[in-house]
Amino acid sequence: MKEKLLKSTLVVSLMTFLSRILGFVRDIVIARLLGAGMGADVFFVAFKIPNFLRRLFAEGAFSQAFIPVLAEYRERGDKDLKQLIAATSGTLTGVLFFITLIGVIAAPIIILIFAPGFIDQPEKLQLARELLRITFPYILFVSLTALASSILNSFGKFAVPAFTPVFLNISMISCALWLAPHLDEPVKALAWGVFIGGVVQLLFQMPFLMKIGSLPKPHWGWKDEGVQKILRLMIPAMFGVSVSQINLLLDTLLASFLITGSISWLYYSDRLVEFPLGILGIALATVILPNLSKKHATASMQEFSHTIDWALRWVFLIGTPAAIGLIILAEPLLLTLFQYGEFTPNDAHQASLSLMAYGLGLLPFIFIKVLAPGFYARQDTKTPVKIGIIAMISNMGLNIVLMIYLAHVGLALATALSAMLNAGLLYYTLRKKAVYQPIAGWGLFFIRMLLANIVLIAFLLWVTPINGDWISWSGWHRFGILMGLITTSAIVYFAVLTLCGVRLKTLVTPQSQE
Repeated sequence: MKEKLLKSTLVVSLMTFLSRILGFVRDIVIARLLGAGMGADVFFVAFKIPNFLRRLFAEGAFSQAFIPVLAEYRERGDKDLKQLIAATSGTLTGVLFFITLIGVIAAPIIILIFAPGFIDQPEKLQLARELLRITFPYILFVSLTALASSILNSFGKFAVPAFTPVFLNISMISCALWLAPHLDEPVKALAWGVFIGGVVQLLFQMPFLMKIGSLPKPHWGWKDEGVQKILRLMIPAMFGVSVSQINLLLDTLLASFLITGSISWLYYSDRLVEFPLGILGIALATVILPNLSKKHATASMQEFSHTIDWALRWVFLIGTPAAIGLIILAEPLLLTLFQYGEFTPNDAHQASLSLMAYGLGLLPFIFIKVLAPGFYARQDTKTPVKIGIIAMISNMGLNIVLMIYLAHVGLALATALSAMLNAGLLYYTLRKKAVYQPIAGWGLFFIRMLLANIVLIAFLLWVTPINGDWISWSGWHRFGILMGLITTSAIVYFAVLTLCGVRLKTLVTPQSQE
């Protein structure tokens, strides 16, 4: 079973990797086109709002609520399953159409809520309103895409949903390159790229749903038993799974009061954190949630615990060196990827400071992705909500305090610290409820990890060129050096692990590790 989970995780990771690489290309194009000026700040706000709602309604709360119920209905038979899918898709479409309509009409008010700092900058405010009216319908298309993805994931078809986000990046890149030169406001091309990308993502998944016989025939089903159950699970989950996104949104809100560029610096640093988070954290969460839901439905609680244990070992194995790399190579990464056109060396430096702060929270961010399914698979959405409330309140307080002294860096640091609290409480609660019991061998595993990561830190500090050198090099020279650093660091890290006695097979089947 663990071998199958690993293969599925690797498939999702590979597809996510392709998507994130194109995402970096997209961000490079945006940085060239807009830099970290007014247009960039405004677009990132207009894009972040529907993107936040995507996490809230779609990939976050909805998926966490829908997949466990879907697993339950699959045990009942094909008729009940199709009825659930039809009622869910029809109800979701109706609700989201209404929300989208309100969002487009109320765009001026929404902008003032999420970026109140724009109120004294009429030009920013007007442009933000126009962009939000274009980007807001994205929530409708991407939520229906998430429904399709949840169905495909439940049937073990992980590759298609993981590949689907590629089309958003392709759409935005295409619009930036070919539509932007023809518009008075080039930034509007990016907004249309978001809109088109949402439509294409949804259409792409239709044939695959048809292939497995699960293409829905939507009908309104608000009072349907399955829909009501999903709603009961979803409402608290909307908050629980979106705490990190709410925290990032608060960062944007408060950053709107800081100097121009602050929002963009936070965006670019967050994008780099999202890369390992997507490849490892989201990939693991995507794969283990259907597995954990099935284990809960069949009362296989020992295997339930073993699956969480397996995921946690992989988090430490890959997440720890990724966090180290983000912190030590923060400025070289930003200089290599974004310091072209309108994006200046100072922008790279400022963004690197917030990246280092976010990097401290990478492991907790991933832990949340892995630990939260341990609750949602058991149809317990209330506990993560309670923990999420505590984390969000702490983030608010830390934001205010740290922003005073550290500006945008303080906002990033507050998010990282609140994620640590969130992950810690999730872990503590799973242990307290005896849902998760660590398998023997963690002590030796930690010692081996510690040695490997100490060597990795020493190696990176020794071989990494100074920032001034990176600025003087050409883009391709920077890229070559960066890839060399990452490759050699990975070789050093895994070589030390091997010398310490870590074997891949012990991580494929962790229950046998000693």
